[in-house]
Amino acid sequence: MVTYVATLDVPRHVVEFLARLLAAHRRRIGTPKGSRALGPFRQAVLVLRRFRERGCVHCPARDAGVSPATGYPYLHEGIDVLADKAPDLHEVLSRCQREGVTHVTLDGTLIESDRLAGVRDNGNDWWFSRKHEAFGGNIRFLAAPDGTPLWVSDVEPGSTPDITAARIHTLPALHKAATDGLPTLADKGYNGAGIGTLIPARRPKGTSERVLHVDTRMFNTLLRHVRAPGRA
Repeated sequence: MVTYVATLDVPRHVVEFLARLLAAHRRRIGTPKGSRALGPFRQAVLVLRRFRERGCVHCPARDAGVSPATGYPYLHEGIDVLADKAPDLHEVLSRCQREGVTHVTLDGTLIESDRLAGVRDNGNDWWFSRKHEAFGGNIRFLAAPDGTPLWVSDVEPGSTPDITAARIHTLPALHKAATDGLPTLADKGYNGAGIGTLIPARRPKGTSERVLHVDTRMFNTLLRHVRAPGRA
C-alpha cells in the first residue's frame, strides 16, 4: 500500500466557517462532546472534499478514518447545515434591486449522483437525464452579471425538463422582479418562460441562422455574450 499527502483546494477560512456551523449544530441537537468519530473541522474537510473532487464518499471517509456508512450521514449533515444558511429567492432578488443589479442569469445543471432510485409510470427512471445521459438531480441556478452565484433551487429529478423545473422554483419570483425592473437572461431551453425573461430568438426549424433579421442576430449575439459569465 502507498500513502501520500494531499492538499484541499479550499481557503482555510471556508473550512473553519463550515466547522463552526457544524459545531453549533451539534450543540443545538445535544451531541455529547467526544461522542463523534470526527470533530467538526475534520467533518468539514470531508464535506468540502466531496464538493471539490465530485467523487464518491468512500475516499474522503477512508482518509478520515471512518467507514462509508458513517461518511454519508456526515456528508448529508454538512449539506443540511449549509442549506439552512441559504437565502430565500425573494430575499436575493430584493437585494439585487436595492443594489442596482442590471439583470440576473438563470441556468441549470445536473448534479450527478450514485444513490438515487425511482421509476415513472412509463417505466423510465425519474432520476435519469437523457440530455446528460447520467443519473442525478436537476437544479436551477441564479447568478449576478459577473457570474457570482446568488441562489440555487431545491432539486428535481434528472428527467425534469429545464422549463418545468423553472416554473416550479423560480419563474413566479422572477416575474415579479421583472415588473420591478430586474430582467432575467436565459437560454433557448426557457422558451415560454414569460414576462421579463430574455432568451435568444429561435430561427424557423430547418433553416439557417441567417434567415433571421440582422438586428435579431445581433440581439442573440449580445444576449449570449452578456449571459455567458453566469452560465452554470
